[in-house]
Amino acid sequence: MSENMDQISQVGEEEVLPDLGDFPIDDGILAKFPPGTQVVSANRHGLSQWTITARVHVKFPDGQTNRYFLKTAKGEVGRRLMEGEFHAISALHNADNLFAPKPHSWGKRNGPGPETYFFLLQYIDMSDRFPDPNQLCRRLAQLHRKSVSPTGKFGFHINTCQGKTQQSLGWESSWAVLFAKMLKHIAQEDNKTNGHWEALDQLESRVFSHVIPKLLGALESDGRSIKPCLIHGDLWEANTGTTFDTGNIYTFDAASFYAHNEMEIGDWRCFYNNIHNKVYTRTYLKNYAPSEPKEEWDDRNRMYSIYYNILYSVNHGSQGTSIRQIAFDDMYYLVDKFAPFPAGEGPPRIDPSQRVAFPTEADHTTTKFGSTESSAYAAKMREGVRS
Repeated sequence: MSENMDQISQVGEEEVLPDLGDFPIDDGILAKFPPGTQVVSANRHGLSQWTITARVHVKFPDGQTNRYFLKTAKGEVGRRLMEGEFHAISALHNADNLFAPKPHSWGKRNGPGPETYFFLLQYIDMSDRFPDPNQLCRRLAQLHRKSVSPTGKFGFHINTCQGKTQQSLGWESSWAVLFAKMLKHIAQEDNKTNGHWEALDQLESRVFSHVIPKLLGALESDGRSIKPCLIHGDLWEANTGTTFDTGNIYTFDAASFYAHNEMEIGDWRCFYNNIHNKVYTRTYLKNYAPSEPKEEWDDRNRMYSIYYNILYSVNHGSQGTSIRQIAFDDMYYLVDKFAPFPAGEGPPRIDPSQRVAFPTEADHTTTKFGSTESSAYAAKMREGVRS
């Protein structure tokens, strides 16, 4: 234990306060607590690809103590990350206070160096074991079923972030319109990050003009309708935790918005996460049946996974080339099924010699999140955010 653990810092000091552990706490963070609040300890805690995280123990003027989980990130990207997650977690917690930790505040640090932003939320002792499918899917379906959009529309009042990438949300009456807007935005970001790919551009144009209106438009035509449901938006095993004392599953690192409920589990189609295990999707569908037309459920699931895979490509750059190729293949599959190109007019398909292998250290089905290999990969991704 650090020798300076007995030091106490109080709100109102102008300098960066003494390091009570291995994580410095400044008055920008302390200002979010009542005057006279004291820091008992602050130590790095946990692993995150895009942020630096810590556990903070504080003592209030009335003698009560509490612990908080603290996330920080630098620059404009950091501001978007912290503000977005604060609002996402707030929405989840308000909908089900046992599904997400209670958010406390977000803001800007006051210490020296580059602008840095933070997000404080309730600290909960949790294990990182894989979430129980029955509990997770039952409660997820309950969240989707009971949540109510404040506007009656699809979207969100702020653009949340998935990974380090900001989504394009706002409010739309039509789910197909919102999804198309979101997919166009990340396709543009993918083009900026990974370079123009003419064949992919042709496919995307066909998806926007023909496939989305036909596939997702069917959800809201011929007397059918779907409900805007609050979704987590980035739900894989590393964004869940199981409490040691009660066994309750909490979720965090959210990218929430109001969507078609099936959008949530499009992420589960992606092979590189353990939640890809079919037991999760099958269990969810037992708790929340597919929307009509039911026979197009798998096609919608494929469409939603395209969004998550292109986001992966944006967030991970060259490390996500193989996932970009999967998104290409899935787009071609849907175009072939719903809006085939006239003979001889389609873009060239990927030659086997052009296939790129997926990095082993990024495959969470073979490399446990939190292991040495995964930690090194996370550090590499954080360095990319700083540059």
